[in-house]
Amino acid sequence: MTITTEATSRSTHEVELRRLYLGRFAFALLWAASLILAGGSSGPALTLLLVVYPLVDAAAVLWQVRNRHNGQGARIAQWINVLVSVVVAVALGWASTVSIATVLVVWGIWAVGSGLPQLVTAVRNRHRGGQVPQMLSGGISILAGGGFLAQGVQGASEIGGVAGYAVLGGIFFLLSGIRLGLFARRTAP
Repeated sequence: MTITTEATSRSTHEVELRRLYLGRFAFALLWAASLILAGGSSGPALTLLLVVYPLVDAAAVLWQVRNRHNGQGARIAQWINVLVSVVVAVALGWASTVSIATVLVVWGIWAVGSGLPQLVTAVRNRHRGGQVPQMLSGGISILAGGGFLAQGVQGASEIGGVAGYAVLGGIFFLLSGIRLGLFARRTAP
């Protein structure tokens, strides 16, 4: 009975995690389109967009933290991700009132700071399937973050690359969701 209950619980978690990944994909597309439509102009719309993105990230990771199927090591990395994302939401709100270059610096630091725990969590959860795209996404976040940081330090005034970065991250969530679905079908009794 315990084995059946544990298998059902794990299966339910995999379905919920897949939905979360697919939802993050849809959100990334909508957010990037909104950022492009905002035209990168400073103001309340840009500030709102910049603050919402890391808060959605924090909420999604918090859902994963609360899941009892994650190991302790994964939870620590995820809590770091949540904390970093909330701090970054505040920092991006402030940065958006200063300049696009400042936004890029903050975004770059965040990409590195969230990419590292994402990579660590995905590596630790790789036995569950669907994690290779998350490993790649974490690694790319680290590299892209360095690029955004360099652009910001050089005084860049274009934020379009951030929209592309969000779309790429969304694609990785889509791939992870698809992979989880395939993995669940293969391991189903």
